[in-house]
Amino acid sequence: MPKAADTSRARTPRPTASADWLVVALACAGQFLVVLDVSVVNVALPSMRADLGMSASGLQWVVNAYAIAFAGFMLLGGRAGDLYGRKRMFLTGLALFTLASLVGGLAQDGWQLLLARAVQGLGAAVLAPSTLTIVTGAVPEGAARARAIATWAAVGAGGGAAGGLVGGALVEVLSWRWVLLINVPVGAVLLAGSLRWLAESRAGDGRRLDLPGALLVTAGLATLAYGISRTEAEGWTAPATLVPLAAGLLLTGLFLAVEARTAAPLMPLGLFRARAVSAANAAMFLSGSAMFGMWFFLTLYAQNVLGYTPLEAGLALMPSSLAIVLGAKLAPRLMRTAGARTVAALGTLIGATGFGWQSTMSADGAYVTGIMLPGVLMMAGAGLALTPLAALATSGIAPGEAGLVSGLVNTSRTMGGSLGLAVLSTIAAARTAGRGTPEALTEGYALAFRTGTGVLLAAAVLMLLWLPRRSGATP
Repeated sequence: MPKAADTSRARTPRPTASADWLVVALACAGQFLVVLDVSVVNVALPSMRADLGMSASGLQWVVNAYAIAFAGFMLLGGRAGDLYGRKRMFLTGLALFTLASLVGGLAQDGWQLLLARAVQGLGAAVLAPSTLTIVTGAVPEGAARARAIATWAAVGAGGGAAGGLVGGALVEVLSWRWVLLINVPVGAVLLAGSLRWLAESRAGDGRRLDLPGALLVTAGLATLAYGISRTEAEGWTAPATLVPLAAGLLLTGLFLAVEARTAAPLMPLGLFRARAVSAANAAMFLSGSAMFGMWFFLTLYAQNVLGYTPLEAGLALMPSSLAIVLGAKLAPRLMRTAGARTVAALGTLIGATGFGWQSTMSADGAYVTGIMLPGVLMMAGAGLALTPLAALATSGIAPGEAGLVSGLVNTSRTMGGSLGLAVLSTIAAARTAGRGTPEALTEGYALAFRTGTGVLLAAAVLMLLWLPRRSGATP
């Protein structure tokens, strides 16, 4: 793969190691905000509906508006960082995200909240690819970079895990508006720190943005995400689901055809000839499709079956939140001796064990054996797997493709999570068959966890057969 020139840090002297880790901390804080807002609003939805008079279908779009914009613009955000500057795109995405959080927190009508959530998702799509690119650019490849990626993975995963707890606390102590307004002071501090400490970097190959490719992939991914979001309400065979899914696949196919023929593609298809890139993204998609649903179903189980309040449900998942952080931080040490492939597969198998245990849940389960211990296994496994997969996917990549590959990693995880949650929700709802008793709900949730167990076992086999052994592997 040809190496593109990179003007990274061209105008500044090489910073010290402490300055490098300050850059990593700023990038990780941005990633934390992005992932936190995927889940933090869930516990606030009933309060939003009562305050703004939203319908049940409108309430669903509080989540979907963010997710669709986030997934649809991710690759575009990654490539824009390569071409126009990673610091510039980081600041642009963070400013959009912060401003949209302010507008959403002050919304007086449902449409204002939905518009703000969509702009939040757009800001997150511009911001998120730059976070991983900044991390990998700040630290040289090797053990130090593996530790930096582990920190990025742990902080991002911690954001998703903390969403329920943070949201529950803010709703109970203040109001639903603060699940959005809390982003404003945090975003302002991050903007100030990033302006001071981040150095600009971009690909120096003189290419321009592939506008036809950008429009096709954004429309294709957003349409696919929209179709996936309709499955829970309409089912998989309804025209309201099939039409956008088919349109999204068609647009994605057209995007690939355009990329194969254009001189300066948004996504050079030759990237996928790199075994590490193709295998790691496929594994990220599969594992994300199961892992993303864990928080969703455990929160529902705690509240709808065991009778926990939103804050109690968030507190109940704290051990799992710590487990994913510890797993991600332990991964680099294991990678040095066992190799990235082995650690990724091991983490996935540990996660599958937790999913299998959780699938034995009952309507009167005890906290320790019904939530805490299986949750710790699931999330410790996720933390162990995420770090080596991210390291493999971004290793040996030309500097000019770094933002794109980072966007691809986030897209694989996000689209896998969206599709997996839609499939698992449909499976759970089919087993429940309209029965709202605790026993019926438990049956549906348990079936979702059994299905997730099978997906993770398949992902572990794929990793062992396809992934290169170490993050430094070449195509």
